Amino acid sequence: MNNSASANKHQVETMIAGVAVFDYNNDGMLDIYFVNGAELPGLEKTHRKYFNALYRNNGDSTWTDVTAKANVRAEGFGMGVAAADYDNDGWTDLYLAGVNRNQLMHNNGDGTFADVTARAGVAGIHPQIGKTWAISAGWFDYDNDGHLDLIVVNYVTWDIRKEPQCSVGAIRAYCSPDSYSGQPNILYRNNGNGTFTDVSERSGLGKYIGKGMGVAFADYDGDGFTDIFVSNDTLRNFLFHNNGNGVFTETGIVRGVAYNENGKSIAGMGTDFRDVDNDGRPDIFVVGMVGDTFPLFLNRGRDFMDVTSASGVARASGSLTAWGSGIVDFDNDGWKDLFASCASILDNSVEVDRLPAALPNLLLRNPGNGKFTNVSAQAGAAFTTPGRHRGAAFGDLNNDGSVDIVVVTQNAPPEILINRPAPANHWLLVKLIGTASNRDGLGTRIIVTPKGGKPIHNHATTSVGYSSSSDRRVHFGLGAATLAESVEIIWPSRVRQVLKDVAVDRILTVTETRQP
Repeated sequence: MNNSASANKHQVETMIAGVAVFDYNNDGMLDIYFVNGAELPGLEKTHRKYFNALYRNNGDSTWTDVTAKANVRAEGFGMGVAAADYDNDGWTDLYLAGVNRNQLMHNNGDGTFADVTARAGVAGIHPQIGKTWAISAGWFDYDNDGHLDLIVVNYVTWDIRKEPQCSVGAIRAYCSPDSYSGQPNILYRNNGNGTFTDVSERSGLGKYIGKGMGVAFADYDGDGFTDIFVSNDTLRNFLFHNNGNGVFTETGIVRGVAYNENGKSIAGMGTDFRDVDNDGRPDIFVVGMVGDTFPLFLNRGRDFMDVTSASGVARASGSLTAWGSGIVDFDNDGWKDLFASCASILDNSVEVDRLPAALPNLLLRNPGNGKFTNVSAQAGAAFTTPGRHRGAAFGDLNNDGSVDIVVVTQNAPPEILINRPAPANHWLLVKLIGTASNRDGLGTRIIVTPKGGKPIHNHATTSVGYSSSSDRRVHFGLGAATLAESVEIIWPSRVRQVLKDVAVDRILTVTETRQP
């Protein structure tokens, strides 16, 4: 990204940025949207080098820049992006999180977007503190009314005119998050008419002050309502339990996910919230700074157990700093693996703490025995070449059944990592079309039982990692199975559909029935 490190060491420079993979024109191919910063100190996109960028997937491993035509250059200093169809019109929209300014871009369905932030009422202005610094955002339907709601994850109070000056000895460096006060997150309820209502205080979320960087969703206790996990920088993580009545209870400490296995807060960045051990309960993976290790919390039903050391994740991650993260089955063997996009926070970390600024990405394979294996060295040059990586998004860019990765890299072109797994394994990609539920089907739980195998669990979400948005289609690796004996779909509306003897190696489109 063009806004990266400078001699002035403005805090916002080192934090950007995120990326989205989504199908903006409904041609069946995933497109890519990159978030960018702005000129400092004005925080305005004064030159095209600061514009956000939308690239249309041509379907032949090339992309075309359609930013100008689509009207998505955006305004201000961007950070994150969340993609979903908030108005159920069949076209994916974009919410852009940023410094002092957020934007909602409505997809008009003709290849263009319109800024509807003011009408929708989602600018991110807090009633008490005013302008906010939003790093991430996420779409989910917290009240199961069929309309996607929005959480905006805020970081710290920052003003370039009052920015502290930090150094290590005589070396200028970015300040620690401890130099800034945290901010509350904002929850917007979708009114179903193109407008939103700020329900942060009413819902209970607004009273928690954090330094939020990542957000992920899952129904961790199986009560039919989507819960929220927020990873915080140097503060405890939040796990907001959805009580089903419009109110959330923060349960991070009592459920065992607030701190790492040493009882300490970490510099929590990207996070994902999915079932890694195929027991039907979504687990949590968080990445952080060097020395933190990257916590892996296994869901045991009533609480979570930190298995970071026992699983081998601590050994693989202890010397790394990471931003993006994902729980994804990259080799289609039926077990979800772990990914982290890595880089130091400081561009001059060699001088400051004798650590490299650029790091290779991390790939941990899940063999299904509770122990993860570091296969980065065998995964290609993308996992051995250092870079100043930030956000990452996941999706099948070429519809071959393998999940690919797009990684933002500061001061360098982005990385598009095309997955070439062993062809022996089979797969299924489920595209949901909600009717009573939200059209994207976000929050829908899916259980696929391969022929001769055990059930594999996943759910629909686009909120993955750091500041980024991933493919809404739900991916399943099936190993050697040549048939799915059953595909069970549990929609947010509580409608349950079961498909029998489903052919594999294809994109399966399922429309929600209206019978509960």
